[in-house]
Amino acid sequence: MLLQIIWDPSPEIFRIGAIAVRWYGLFFALSFVLGYYLFLKFFKKEQVPVEELDLLTMYMVVGTIVGARLGHCFFYEPQYFLSHPVEILYIWQGGLASHGAAIGILLALWYFSKKVQRPFLWVVDRIVIVVALAGACIRLGNLMNSEIYGNPTSLPWGMIFSLRGETLPKHPTQIYEALWCLVIFTLLYLIYQRKGGKTVNGRLFSLFLILLFTFRFFVEFIKEPQEAFEATMALNMGQILSIPFVLAGIFLLTYVAYHPVIASEIPGRATKKPGNTGRKARSL
Repeated sequence: MLLQIIWDPSPEIFRIGAIAVRWYGLFFALSFVLGYYLFLKFFKKEQVPVEELDLLTMYMVVGTIVGARLGHCFFYEPQYFLSHPVEILYIWQGGLASHGAAIGILLALWYFSKKVQRPFLWVVDRIVIVVALAGACIRLGNLMNSEIYGNPTSLPWGMIFSLRGETLPKHPTQIYEALWCLVIFTLLYLIYQRKGGKTVNGRLFSLFLILLFTFRFFVEFIKEPQEAFEATMALNMGQILSIPFVLAGIFLLTYVAYHPVIASEIPGRATKKPGNTGRKARSL
């Protein structure tokens, strides 16, 4: 007999009057808290002024929220939000896109790197370790909201998202993506630790782009469309938006293999890898 997992938790942890504390908000906040302390460890390890961390955190928060919101509004429902621009500000009604968050974070980090005069790739190499962990938290928030799940499945771990009126087991794609984000986090963190923070600039970032968005491209095949217009598309919007990130990751990984630059003891600078004459670097 097929095991059916009925999934119907309340998205709210508790409510006081009109104010509700939701699981999604808790996981979203947790991602920033974990990221802050992890990056604090990186900064101390590499002797970076800790004062810069508060500035970086502010840029990350703004870049993530603004990018994710604008990404949802203009990638998935442009006609509606162009007609109702004020509702772009209604974040509490839901609607955040991970691809938009990625773009917002990259722009925020580019501005941060210019402000503190550190190599952009040095910054993003460390940020993606944190972002991979945050991605797992966000997908767990989606799970608690009973949203962004997959197509019907006969697999024993299929879930019936009864809160959304579902009666058939569906792929819990939120769990798939959360687990994959944890795999990426573990891999990048181990590489960083093994090299003592002296990784080739851009290598962790390129691996992150390839691993995350390749998985995102394929998992979309078993996801239900987020918007009605995607139902008639050969590739949905999530897949279309993933392709440029994967290609960028492949290009960057190839480039840094032949032009390796390693962060020096002073993180604000970078030095060419000694003894390299253009041959492909072997270590991660």
